[in-house]
Amino acid sequence: MMDTSNVAVVRWLGEVPYQEAWDLQRSVRDRLIAGKRAEPPVAHEHQIIGVQHPPVYTLGKSADAANLLASPEELGRIGAETVSIDRGGDITFHGPGQLVVYPVLDLDRIFRDLGRYLRALEDAVIGTLGRFGIMGTHVDGRTGVWVGPDDKGPERKICAMGIHCSRWVTTHGLALNVTTDLDYFNHIIPCGIRDRGVTSIAQEIAGSATEMVGSDPDSSLQIEAVFDVLTAQLANELGLSLRYGHRPMTKHNEPV
Repeated sequence: MMDTSNVAVVRWLGEVPYQEAWDLQRSVRDRLIAGKRAEPPVAHEHQIIGVQHPPVYTLGKSADAANLLASPEELGRIGAETVSIDRGGDITFHGPGQLVVYPVLDLDRIFRDLGRYLRALEDAVIGTLGRFGIMGTHVDGRTGVWVGPDDKGPERKICAMGIHCSRWVTTHGLALNVTTDLDYFNHIIPCGIRDRGVTSIAQEIAGSATEMVGSDPDSSLQIEAVFDVLTAQLANELGLSLRYGHRPMTKHNEPV
């Protein structure tokens, strides 16, 4: 029988409503936990799930409601919803043009250190940004990945992170702005940080993001290309072998 202890199935799902993706994460998590409890234990494959979401503001366990600046009426006008969730951190935005990655991993089989896990996520994103000519960095005391300070200004957050861990199985993950409409962030104080702004791959590189990640102007294809780079970086950081699952049919993978 194949040893699946360090195998992660990579699943690109395209655009998925937030609640649906959250339910999927919990289902995968529960299966991993049940496998650990079985007699004999069963090492089910980890999963790394990539999606885009329709516009949604998520509030973590430590979120301050004052950091949501928009009224329900304003949220309705921009087609966004709010969801309170069980990850750490404050408030953030998910939406079109943003790559959201949910690694559902059994850290019992990798390493039992949440701080180290968060640094691995950050390092995977920093490695990914480097592939697109962007220098990402850590900022002491602030989770996530930043760009700057440089001639464009002070540090700008390009990737937000927040995780939940149950019996050493992780859910939630990271949100990397690729071609995101950054105006959505004007309706919140992102992650509760008042003195710094946000940015995206498209904003940081010369020209368009299409020049960096592919010739097709379809944003979903750009996001998928970045997802492929990031999952390879994450596998390297965590010592995982990747197995690619079925992907939704798109213009760039349909039969010819």
